[in-house]
Amino acid sequence: MSFKQTEPYIDFNTRTKKVQCSYFDLLKKPIEIYLFIDPICPNSWTINPYIRKLQLEYGRFFTIRPILCSHLLQTNQFFINHPEQIDEINHRMMLHPQKCFGPKNFNRTELKYPADIFFAIKAAELQGINAGRRYLQKIQEHLLFNQTDISIDDVLIQVAKEAKLDVDEFIRDLHSNSAKKALRCDLKVSREMEIDQTPSIVFFSESDEDEGLKIAGSYGYDIYVKVLSTLLQTQIQPIDKPELEDFMSYYHFTSSEEIAIIYDFSVKKAEREMKKLQLKQIVKKVYVNGQSYWHYQKQ
Repeated sequence: MSFKQTEPYIDFNTRTKKVQCSYFDLLKKPIEIYLFIDPICPNSWTINPYIRKLQLEYGRFFTIRPILCSHLLQTNQFFINHPEQIDEINHRMMLHPQKCFGPKNFNRTELKYPADIFFAIKAAELQGINAGRRYLQKIQEHLLFNQTDISIDDVLIQVAKEAKLDVDEFIRDLHSNSAKKALRCDLKVSREMEIDQTPSIVFFSESDEDEGLKIAGSYGYDIYVKVLSTLLQTQIQPIDKPELEDFMSYYHFTSSEEIAIIYDFSVKKAEREMKKLQLKQIVKKVYVNGQSYWHYQKQ
């Protein structure tokens, strides 16, 4: 099956085996999506608006399992299996910052212990998938604003507070065997599914439990909708998206470009709509590298 223009060629005969290695209970829905991301690589975040839009419009059909993936961690899994060598993996990751940080205009503070960010995200996920989602979003927010080196324990713990986690439990789990085991599981899944770039998605259908459809890279929104429809073997209709205020109360942080994608606005219209919320003191506008971002501030 092929799609026109810049859409990818998706071969339904080339599939990947599903790996049974889960750390959270998921609601039973017809489709399960494995979302492979590198949390410290902004190029990996380009899929975020499309995933959020897909969840808002078609979330009744699928669950998402985020899986951490990094070329350097894959290459150096020995150091994940032997945590006493963690200083070495951190050193190797910092020797190749271009593999961790993509856009040239992405301002960053040097990360002293980049691998610890991966452990922290897995520690957060031990408190549930929603806790992991909130923590990952806060991590990306801190990386974007370049506030400080987020890889040190004090900052990782502060992020846990901001994400409203059980901080005592997070501290216990941060360098625990459970977090390391969860990360090893993610790396194993990535390797067995031959994930060689992030972001990547693998769709699994309950009608075909053992095999899934892999899409490497980030593509237009219509691609993901078409894949869902094909796997469900029916035409699917989107549900209405929430009001912008409700969207912001859930996600707390977004860009004008992301709002434009999710709500099918032009960027100018997205700015106008967000300024209405700004006048009501519901959101606050901030700039990063000339791009508009919005913080939810009505608690």
